[in-house]
Amino acid sequence: MRRANEIDFWRGLALVAIFVNHIPGSVYERFTPRNFGLSDSAELFVFLAGWALRFVADASAAERVGLVRLILRLGARAVTLYAAQILITTVAIALIAACAMLLDNPLLLEWHNAAAVFQNPVPTHIGIVTLTHQLGYFDILPLYVVLMLGAPVMAVVHRVRPAALLPLSGLLYAVTLASGINLPTWPVDGVWFFNPLAWQLVFVTGFVLAGRSASGAFVRRNTGWLRALGAVGLVLGAYLAQTDYSPDPLRVPSPPLFFMFDKTFLSPARFVHFLAVAITFAGTFRYVVRFAAPVGRFLSMLGRNSLNVFCVASLLSLCGQMARFGFGGFVAVDTAVLLCGVAALGVTAWMSELRDRLRASRPGSGQG
Repeated sequence: MRRANEIDFWRGLALVAIFVNHIPGSVYERFTPRNFGLSDSAELFVFLAGWALRFVADASAAERVGLVRLILRLGARAVTLYAAQILITTVAIALIAACAMLLDNPLLLEWHNAAAVFQNPVPTHIGIVTLTHQLGYFDILPLYVVLMLGAPVMAVVHRVRPAALLPLSGLLYAVTLASGINLPTWPVDGVWFFNPLAWQLVFVTGFVLAGRSASGAFVRRNTGWLRALGAVGLVLGAYLAQTDYSPDPLRVPSPPLFFMFDKTFLSPARFVHFLAVAITFAGTFRYVVRFAAPVGRFLSMLGRNSLNVFCVASLLSLCGQMARFGFGGFVAVDTAVLLCGVAALGVTAWMSELRDRLRASRPGSGQG
């Protein structure tokens, strides 16, 4: 089992922030990172996913694992993520239906883009399986699935021409913003909330910076002045967030997506702000270990078991929304939801690690 480390810590913190943010109106929502800048925990989550993928790619290279085996390994991960998305979506639909029945309120069946599931079930179930129909607040894993499906391409480019990976990603990002292209949803007309063609940039950036490539080496050599520059970006982002400033789409130059604060397309302002946050807080985990070691260990445990914790967090957020609807949006309700939810995430991570330890202790478990 990995010891507490910086990557797992930040991933665990992102998971808790996502859990809180997915309960709109909660009093604790105002204390999450998205209220203090242009980016939020979604960028951190995707960035760290790319960072973790680099470890897999480098380990495979060190073990002289062929490209075919690496591609199969990455494909298997994509299948696991897809299965998790189908499972939590199915459970979420059941929770919405149960809440509507319990409260005798059929309007609840329209929550979070779920109306089509009950009103037009035949094509909508096809859409759920093909990821073209996504419930609100259950749209991060579909992004992750698509990114992992593209990971084999990243692995091939990284093996053949590593210096080309980030420029190619940046080119795709620029074309996406210039054209406004996005993946469509069906049967309800629309587009993906997290556009994979744009969000792949933060994923690839995490992959590139995690290694010893020229980009990663440059950041490590120049951490001092980059951190000072990042702090300036942090202050500017906080000012824009607190003043609730947003560019007028009718007044910005064309193409407008380059100048907006758009989350769907991961606008440049959001991306640059996230980089500022990342470089400013990089390396601060050692202070967490020194002054708040139990918190560091707890969040690292969540981060080590990110998929299981994320799935449970998504469903708990929906339950938290239902609790606020049923009992009212009181501070006591929000506090109970937060404490019970975070405790449940901890239990989820602990049980995941207990299962892994039991598997490792079985006779013959170390044999290939």
